[in-house]
Amino acid sequence: MGKSKQQTINVQGVNIKMFATNEEEFISLTDIASNFGESRIVVQNWMRARGTIDFLGVWEQMHNPDFKGIEFDAFKMEAGSNTFSMSPEKWIKGVNAKGIVSKRGRYGGGTFGHKDIALEFCSWASPVFRLYVVKEFQRLKEEESNLKSLEWNVKRIMSKANHHIHTEAVRENLVPILDWNTKREAIYQASEADLLNLALFGVTAREWKQANPEKKGNIRDDAGPEQLLVLSNLQSLNARLLKWNIDKEQRIKILHETATEELNILLSTKTLSTLSTGGKNN
Repeated sequence: MGKSKQQTINVQGVNIKMFATNEEEFISLTDIASNFGESRIVVQNWMRARGTIDFLGVWEQMHNPDFKGIEFDAFKMEAGSNTFSMSPEKWIKGVNAKGIVSKRGRYGGGTFGHKDIALEFCSWASPVFRLYVVKEFQRLKEEESNLKSLEWNVKRIMSKANHHIHTEAVRENLVPILDWNTKREAIYQASEADLLNLALFGVTAREWKQANPEKKGNIRDDAGPEQLLVLSNLQSLNARLLKWNIDKEQRIKILHETATEELNILLSTKTLSTLSTGGKNN
C-alpha cells in the first residue's frame, strides 16, 4: 500500500482509528468491536457467519484483481457450520484479501476494514452504533473538505496578489509607455501570463480551454493548491527576470525548471501531499 495518514474519531466515547491510503479509507474493526466485548472474539464471531463471508467475497471480487476465488469457494462452503472459524489473518492469507488489513503496533495496530466493510460490521454489531459512526465520519470528511477549500483559497489569493507585481513588471519592462492601459498592453500581459502557464501547466490558457470546454473558469481556477503556490512564486520570479532584462527563451527555461523542482518538493512533502490536487471554482 502507499503512504497512509492515520486519524481518530470518537463515537459515543469510543476512540476509533482510521487511516487512508491510495485515496481509500480504512476503519479499525478492533476499536469498533471494543464497544461490544473482547475485540478479537467479536470480530471472529462476525467473520464466521456465512453472510459475512458472502459479503467479504463479493467486495474482494469487485475491488481486488488478485483475489483467490478458489480458496474463497472453500471458505464459503464451510461458513455457517458449527465447526467453522475465521480470523482476519486467516482470511487475508487465505484469499489474498485487500479489504481487511492487520496492522502491528501498540498504538496504531489492530484489524482495519475498508469503510464499506467497517460499516457492514457496524450494522451487524449495532445498527444504532453504525448511524453514529456514519455521522462522525461525515463530519470528519466535511472538516477536511473545508480545510482543503481554505488552503486552496489562501493560495489563490496569494497568486492574485503576486499577479499585480507581475503585471507591473511586464508594464515597466516590456510595454512601451504609449501603449499603457490600451489593448496593446493587454496583448503583452496575456503573452506573459501564458509564459507562466506554459512553464507550470504545459499549455496556454486557450489550449486548456479548448481541451476542457465543459469546465467553468480558467486554467488557474482549475489548479491544485500546490500549483497555485508555485504559480505565485513564478510570478515573483518572472517579475525579477524581466527587470534583469533576461530574454523570453531563457525565462521560459528558468521558469519551467523552477516549476518542476518546486512541484516535486511540494508533492513529496507530507503536510501538503494530503491536499487535493484537483482544482476548485471560485
